[in-house]
Amino acid sequence: MRAYSRAAQSYGSVQVVTGVATADNVQLIQMLFDGLSESLASAKGHIMNKAIEEKSKALSRAGRIVVGLQGALDFEHGGELAQNLNELYAYVTRRLFHVNAYNDLTALEEVQGLIHDISGAWKSLPSLLGQTQPSSRYTN
Repeated sequence: MRAYSRAAQSYGSVQVVTGVATADNVQLIQMLFDGLSESLASAKGHIMNKAIEEKSKALSRAGRIVVGLQGALDFEHGGELAQNLNELYAYVTRRLFHVNAYNDLTALEEVQGLIHDISGAWKSLPSLLGQTQPSSRYTN
């Protein structure tokens, strides 16, 4: 429940509150990734349009989501996978700072690719688990 609470706090206004209230952990993580992808796409558009303040807001939102995903990791049960994701999220956070400082579209596209890959894995998880009930533990 702790991980669910942390992720929900990071979620912000990506989706309607009722969606979060009824989501299981996997669905919540998927919504976080959707919001992260949306924020990254928005930041890209703002960089291209030289809308610096809006770019910073979009990247800040993306960073908060990444921190939420990182904070929801379960190192006790997630083992090496959780540690690898932690390192990846730390790298993504550093790249987001770089993108914000230098308006680097190449770095932003790199982050988008990484997030797309992880998000795809999360989208396939329910079919791999064969579960429809909320789970109490996950490695994010």
